[in-house]
Amino acid sequence: MTRKLTRLQTIIAGGAFALAGIGGVTATALGHDTTPATTTAAQDTVAAVAANTPAIQPVADQKPAAPSDQDLHPVAISGDQKTFTPDAEQLANAKAIVDAGKDMGLSPRAWTIAVATSLQESNLHNLGDLGAQNDHDSLGLFQQRTSTGDWGTAAQIQDPHHAATKFLERLENVPGWDSMPLTQAAQKVQVSAYPQAYAKHEAQAGDMINAIYGTGPYASVNK
Repeated sequence: MTRKLTRLQTIIAGGAFALAGIGGVTATALGHDTTPATTTAAQDTVAAVAANTPAIQPVADQKPAAPSDQDLHPVAISGDQKTFTPDAEQLANAKAIVDAGKDMGLSPRAWTIAVATSLQESNLHNLGDLGAQNDHDSLGLFQQRTSTGDWGTAAQIQDPHHAATKFLERLENVPGWDSMPLTQAAQKVQVSAYPQAYAKHEAQAGDMINAIYGTGPYASVNK
């Protein structure tokens, strides 16, 4: 009995060693076979794909879309329009007006009315005291006066953001300003002796606002 058990144990032990040997070879072989081979051709392909794949621009770096024509001109433009190529200073002042409107949460229509008004009043230049040529005590982008209208001090009126904010505050208080012709809305604020004078600047104002966003006929001037 003892001899039979010993012989059986020997057979089992031998089989175990054989299985262990087979398992070891199989594991090694599988480990070797399942490792993907990296070839020069594969590396070249990956590099080529990466080189031709455009980088995704971060959202923070993307420019906001320009307002549409409907946003800028919800009421039809009327009358002959005056156009010219603006300079960098005029575009900077237009941007100051737009920024003031954005800070107040006002629509692009308000920006258009304000820029057109400034085009009429000062040709979008931040005018100081012109001496004998000055219209009373009118100053700045909108020719606001220090002596009347509570527009502010001379220094404040010549600050484009302050001047634009003051104009837009008055505009915002005009009932229906955003649905009336531009020249009427501007006149409600400015009370000019020439109430129709603002109309001819509407198309130019819209184009200058578009230039701030890098579009339209004056986009290259803003670079």
